[in-house]
Amino acid sequence: MLAPQLLAVLAAGETVSGARLAEAAGVSRTAIWKQVEALRGRGVPIESRGTAGYGLPWPLQMLDAARIRAALPKAARARLGALDLYWEIDSTSSELQRRGAQAPDLSVVLAETQSAGRGRRGRTWLSPPGLNLYLSCLKRFDTGVAALSGLSLAVGVIVLRALDALGVRGAGLKWPNDVLARDADGRPGGKLAGILVELSGEYQGPCAAIIGIGLNLRLTPALHAQAGQPACDLATLCDGQPPDRNHVAAALIAALADGLPAFEREGFAAFAGDYAAHDLLRGLPLRLSGALGELEGTGAGVDARGALQLRTAGGLRRIDSADVSVRRA
Repeated sequence: MLAPQLLAVLAAGETVSGARLAEAAGVSRTAIWKQVEALRGRGVPIESRGTAGYGLPWPLQMLDAARIRAALPKAARARLGALDLYWEIDSTSSELQRRGAQAPDLSVVLAETQSAGRGRRGRTWLSPPGLNLYLSCLKRFDTGVAALSGLSLAVGVIVLRALDALGVRGAGLKWPNDVLARDADGRPGGKLAGILVELSGEYQGPCAAIIGIGLNLRLTPALHAQAGQPACDLATLCDGQPPDRNHVAAALIAALADGLPAFEREGFAAFAGDYAAHDLLRGLPLRLSGALGELEGTGAGVDARGALQLRTAGGLRRIDSADVSVRRA
């Protein structure tokens, strides 16, 4: 029994005996144990329940491309260039990069798990199978890289629109490309989703953006420890019952299919109002560090291009480069 099959059997959350699993797969119980250990090593919290067998602490939903496509509004299905789902891949964004010019506009790649998921500033994005969502979308533009300022901020707004469509509340935006939970006081909490936008093409001509999104639906205590920073998940925001993963995927794809063409037509201006309403850094004391050294000041929103505005002792500073670390002072 391969890992995808084993996880699908356990997905209902019921206890299944090792003997039953072995018989169904036509393999030894030792082989089943090895697959269980392999999934545990990837972050899946499979419990051993003595002689009764194995089980998960809660049910989960395996991703299903047909179910995702069927859940999309008609307009989103019409705009979608491709929708491909993998059990395991190095990175959904890397797959779109490999396809190059052959990939149609608004192509989407999802994976149950990634072996080399990428985050901002060279970080690794933890990608345990069955628990969260890992998705990349290709968007082509005729206007050139120079006109794509604020795209990562717009994608943050798109993610929040998808969550709103699912009835999920309690999230906000941290410049330049993080979706965070809000704490009890409405301040920045744990990281809920990360966004990585990779651009290629001409500065003032045809170009493409590969937009990678990792969204946490369920995080185990071990994954919280591995994250290396405060993190949150949809389960926490939804009283322990996150939406079905296929519904989350469909809502996110639908929001991208609607929002990215709007960005192509109007740029960041189409998202500036929503971004300001969900800006978690506005009014907070901040410390920025990066290639330009350290800066301290108070968050003053973003400008029309999506640059972070920082009110310092020396006046208002605008930070365009996303290659900085932003922390509360």
